[in-house]
Amino acid sequence: MSTDLLTVIGVLTLCVILFVLNKPRMDIVALFPIVILPITGILTIPEALAGFSDSSVILIATLFIIGEGLVRTGIAFRLGDWLINKAGNNESRLLLFLMAAVATLGSVMSSTGVVAIFLPVVMNISSRLRIAPGRLMMPLSFAGLISGMMTLVATPPNMVVDSALRRENLGSFDFFSFTPFGVVILLMGIGYMLIARRWLVVRDDPGEGEVFRRNFRHLSDDYKLKDKILFLQILPHSPIAGKLLQEMQLRSLHKINILGAERQERFRKEFFVPHGHTEMKAGDILIVHAPILNPDADSLWTTLGLKPIPPATQGDHLTGTTHELGMAEIILPPDSQIVGQSITSLHFRSKYDLNVIGLRRKRQAVENDLIEEVIHEGDTLLVFGSWNSIRKLQLHAHDFVLLTLPAEADKVAPALQKAPFALLSVFIMVVLMVTGIVPNVIAAFIGCLLMGLFGCLTADSAYKSINWPSLVLIAGMIPFAIALERTGGINMAVDALMNMLGGYSPYILLIALFMLTAVIGLFVSNTATAILMAPIALTIAQRAGSSPLPFAMIVALAASSAFMTPVSSPVNTLVMVPGRYRFGDYVKIGVPFTILVMIVSVFLVPLLFPFKAKSNEAESVTPQANISETDNTAESTFSF
Repeated sequence: MSTDLLTVIGVLTLCVILFVLNKPRMDIVALFPIVILPITGILTIPEALAGFSDSSVILIATLFIIGEGLVRTGIAFRLGDWLINKAGNNESRLLLFLMAAVATLGSVMSSTGVVAIFLPVVMNISSRLRIAPGRLMMPLSFAGLISGMMTLVATPPNMVVDSALRRENLGSFDFFSFTPFGVVILLMGIGYMLIARRWLVVRDDPGEGEVFRRNFRHLSDDYKLKDKILFLQILPHSPIAGKLLQEMQLRSLHKINILGAERQERFRKEFFVPHGHTEMKAGDILIVHAPILNPDADSLWTTLGLKPIPPATQGDHLTGTTHELGMAEIILPPDSQIVGQSITSLHFRSKYDLNVIGLRRKRQAVENDLIEEVIHEGDTLLVFGSWNSIRKLQLHAHDFVLLTLPAEADKVAPALQKAPFALLSVFIMVVLMVTGIVPNVIAAFIGCLLMGLFGCLTADSAYKSINWPSLVLIAGMIPFAIALERTGGINMAVDALMNMLGGYSPYILLIALFMLTAVIGLFVSNTATAILMAPIALTIAQRAGSSPLPFAMIVALAASSAFMTPVSSPVNTLVMVPGRYRFGDYVKIGVPFTILVMIVSVFLVPLLFPFKAKSNEAESVTPQANISETDNTAESTFSF
């Protein structure tokens, strides 16, 4: 084993350990090989940076934008409404439609994004049908992962494996090459979850006859806000009447935060969120958050000229307020930028026009003053403000996922009237990809440009929709494949595998590849796993004298089979808190299903992609493959 190979293995081992620890963030870790490998002379700088020009990386970025267009035009949420209407009150029918809808939408957009969209939908359905969220969140997660097996562009590992084939001029997969496997596994997954959901331990399930519905009152109870949210009316002779909000200094002097206000105009009542330059008037009714209320509060209200609204009549004001103002529960995904910061340092109110009024950590409410509270991974926040500001949080999907949201808010989208044009744009993109008229990445660019032309999204929303950490992670891991090939690491791994299994059937090789990919995927993201395993699969196929396509396909399917732990995929992590799951729940449900997926995949893949290589396969692939892009991608700056 050469010194260079030891260096590459050492850097790779370090990255894997840091991936498991999640410190620092995975995209930061992915920059290590880009820096270290050129310094050691193992790679040139162009080779180390080749990932940033890889067509699969660019294609993934454009698909994030396409997914944003589907969200902004309300198509994703309309799909959720359709789901509720079709499911009725039947839980089994609901599970079937839920998994089918998620897998369908996920075939053309990020699985993580799809699950994030459906989280509030599933929470609302759980409330309406009196079903514990834990009975639906795991099926939601599984469907999100299975959606990656539906089309070529459904998940980055598919595109990574396809790119590896193209670079070696070994053919390619077409848009629907994955669909037969995805459909079969989806049907198997639906049947499996109809049975396996009974194995889940439902925690904090409501009692018999209790209505499990998340509304303002339940959120208030969950976050221990009783007696902390007050309605106060400004009296005519109040010293704060006629003053600007910033002049009142209620937060700094009395730890009081004004969330909203009700004002009687000439012909109607107006509900609004006051800002620093808002003038408060006599007769205004203030919605006040007082987390640490002075024991002598009555004298404080007298001094400020404020009259508390009796609890018996607060409901009238609350009903009117909810037409314009509301609250929502948000959860922080693992890669959120705000983890580790305090609410004060975030300038949450000035940045998002929302107030943080509650925080739950490990399902327990934090009852301290939240101003200086440091936010941890997995925390849920309760925010209050205008519905418009709450909806805008959807533009910050990298940092927040709306968890509990009233159905009325789900139905509103910034570009609702542009939904037909968004569908047309996606249809044109898919047709171009299927027919091979232009390369896939160009078809995706055309879809993005059409969405922008029709007004389905803005330039700002397009840039914000791209998950840059994911792209950096992919681009940073690609140099490992080059370095392992150059230093003999790929051949060494293949030699070890062939020495153990070379005399066995190609089916045994497929099983070994699937198991190895799935095990690595427990510790490394599925995209990074595909990058590392693709060259090994192609070399094994070459040594075995087989077509590379079945071996490449098995790696792609195994990379998407990240069902076994909550950290195998961001999809699993997202549903852990709302589903009230524990680590063992994923193992108990995920391991048997992964084994079933492996058995089905090893049986089906050779049927559609036979082991026997065709004599002209370098120039022409199997009937399922699409050769239209081979020449366009053969100019890559490196090869395995």
